[in-house]
Order: sequence, then C-alpha cells, then structure tokens
Amino acid sequence: MKRALAGMIAAMTVVAPVGAAVAAEKPVSIVLVHGAFVDASGWRPVYDLLSNKGFEVLVVQNPTITLDGDAEATRQVIAQARHPVILVGHSYGGAVITQVGADPKVRSLVYLAAFAPDAGESVLQLASTPVPGAPPAPLLPPKDGFIQVDPGKFPAAFAADVDPAATRFMAVSQVPWGLGAVGGKITAPAWKAKPSYYLLATQDLMIPPAAQRAMAVRAKATLAETPSSHAVMLSRPGEVADFIAMAADASK
Repeated sequence: MKRALAGMIAAMTVVAPVGAAVAAEKPVSIVLVHGAFVDASGWRPVYDLLSNKGFEVLVVQNPTITLDGDAEATRQVIAQARHPVILVGHSYGGAVITQVGADPKVRSLVYLAAFAPDAGESVLQLASTPVPGAPPAPLLPPKDGFIQVDPGKFPAAFAADVDPAATRFMAVSQVPWGLGAVGGKITAPAWKAKPSYYLLATQDLMIPPAAQRAMAVRAKATLAETPSSHAVMLSRPGEVADFIAMAADASK
C-alpha cells in the first residue's frame, strides 16, 4: 500500500474562513501545480487568498513519480475548470506546466521559483548544470528509484524564511521524488506559444537565482523578483497571489 494512492488526483475544495469577504467569481480559473518533495497542502495560503479575490482555484495533487503521470494528473484538473485556465507551477511543477500548457484551455503560464525546460530537456539536466558561486541543493543519493532532500538540511535549503516548526515537519514528511519525474524530458514547451510570467526567489538555495533568471529570459517571461526562499508560496503568499492575479488580469 506504500504508493497505492500515488496516482490519485484531487482538486481541493476548501471553505473560505467565516467572515471572509469573497469577491464575485471571475471568468478565469487558477490551477496550482506543486513541485517535488511536498504535496498540494502547501498551496493553502495562496488558495485562500485567490479564492477570496473571486477566482475558481483548483489544486493538483501530483504523484511525482513520473513526468507523464504528473502531466496527466494536471490535464484532468484542467478539464474540471469552469473557465479558461492560468496554469501555475512551483519548482518541479514548472516542468509539469511546461509539458501540459499547450492545452487549448490554458491561457498563460506562471512560474514560481520553477524549472522551465526546453524541448528535450529534463529537470535533471537543468539541476545538474553548475551555477558559479551557487551551492548544490542538498539531495541524498537516489534510493529505490527516488530522491529526497537531506532532512537535516531541508529547513535551511528549502524554506529558511518559514516557521522552523513547519519546515522541520516538511523535512520529515517530504514526498520522495521519482527518477522518472526528475529525468522526464519535455516534448513541446508551452512557454514557446503561451504568455509566461516568472516570479524569481532571490534567496533560493534549491534552484539558484541565476538559473531561474536564465530560464525566465529564455522563455521571454514577464519577470518579477521577491526576497524569498524556495518555498515562496509559504513565505510570501500575498505576493504570490497578487502575481498570479496580475497574470490572470493580463490574460483577459
């Protein structure tokens, strides 16, 4: 039963806090795609903020075993959306949205401290390319076909500006990342055909800021920066929600 539920797909439905002001629904849906080592629950603060702005927000629960599996999970959630979609990816989730963003329902792509591979590239290739002056991410050697972050180094490397109690729990509850996901190659990168937006985390110790900038420039993305760790959706949810909302407004 260890991974029996790995292929399940969930669009999270969360009730807004009592008393929260919720705007009239906008004619755009937001689909959030998480990255490696975490699950969809990390989107909760951003989900609440975007929902209260009036967006339909759907959240993909990636198995993170293979790129193809995560792409299919995302396509199924896109199909559930009531409106044209703004597709958002964090970290490895950027590779997933790059692979599936050609879907005609998708209007634009939003990358949050994310990988944006080109055709024939994998996250493994991008992550293995040295960046001068940037320390490598503290990954443990692959075991049984999966990769994890060193739990002792996870809090500082992944989310140094998040509550330490939360990051310690994230470290011990991390989801193993399948080699079939990290090594999966992009076939037709959606950023070549769709408007793209990139929020660069300048304090990121998982994906070097210089690498993020190079990918954003290559994708001709509208670029913004924030002084955040890799876990930007947890450390700066307000900025993330505003950035996504800006992309949604620009897509009308």
